[in-house]
Amino acid sequence: MNKIEQLDINLLDGYIDSLGQSIVQQMLDLYIQQSITYIHDIADAVIQESQELWQERCHKMKGATGSVGLVSLHAKLVTIEKLTDSWSEKNKHAEELVVANEQAVNAFKQWLLTK
Repeated sequence: MNKIEQLDINLLDGYIDSLGQSIVQQMLDLYIQQSITYIHDIADAVIQESQELWQERCHKMKGATGSVGLVSLHAKLVTIEKLTDSWSEKNKHAEELVVANEQAVNAFKQWLLTK
């Protein structure tokens, strides 16, 4: 997947225009820190086998991904947030989130280098 499919370029260009590159870099850095917690919390919801925590934690990460323009990751979270699949299936989704998050962050970093 290329960075255009990963990112909301219009949103991010708007951020650059209104806030400047250094603020957008700070937004990315904050997201990277928070995403570690989000992914850990989603994995914990699987361990606890709590549908309520699963939905709550996916929802929280979904909001964060939307606000920093990570559209493909946001779409994945929209898809899995309300899943009532088995916990082994949810665990697979949680593991996929780790990879998808890394890809999205890398796309953002690459895009930011062009600004």
